[in-house]
Amino acid sequence: MTTGTTFAIEQATAFRPSTEAPGLMAQFGLRMDYARDEEIYAQEEEADLIYQVVSGAVRTTRLMSDGRRQIGAFYYPGDVFGIEKGEEHRFSAEALCDTVVLVAKRNAVVLAAGREALERFIATATARELDRMQDHLLLLGRKTACEKVASFLLEVADRTKQSLAELPMGRQDMADYLGLTIETVSRMVTQLQTAAIVEFPTCRQFMVRNRAALERLSQ
Repeated sequence: MTTGTTFAIEQATAFRPSTEAPGLMAQFGLRMDYARDEEIYAQEEEADLIYQVVSGAVRTTRLMSDGRRQIGAFYYPGDVFGIEKGEEHRFSAEALCDTVVLVAKRNAVVLAAGREALERFIATATARELDRMQDHLLLLGRKTACEKVASFLLEVADRTKQSLAELPMGRQDMADYLGLTIETVSRMVTQLQTAAIVEFPTCRQFMVRNRAALERLSQ
């Protein structure tokens, strides 16, 4: 993110009044638009900003020394991301599709709302991030390929709360998140469709046809 953009965020955070829904980010965040695959922040970039998804979706990724890519998490509307224990981002973040994000500078939020308010906000966001990381660890370490894909689809369906769920990510993103190959992900999706557990009208949309079976595979 450029110095000019960071300055604009700091100024907006310090002076913009609350005109949106309640919440710390809604009060003090600056709305930023990102196109599909556009970088929001880079790996090892200074972690002095806080982010919250308004619409669209975000993925965090880390490039390994051998060139492999690991996806850390997917974030959907309402999710806070970019909060780090250290001074730098361990992962980069990119928009999965056209995405709107609220961005706020930590120091400016402290000046506007007080350190206690920021610390409460960060504590809540960190607890949610810990839950997300534990679920991802369980998914990676203890489940079969079919269980991994089923768990992932159930989570997306529950997040969207629509009969026709949207997948903002492609098969390669799913594979990198689940620790599988793209061929394995495609094969598991085919198996779930053949068993009439899910149906994919398009590659980015699906319906849950047998929720009980999907939940059994996810346990």
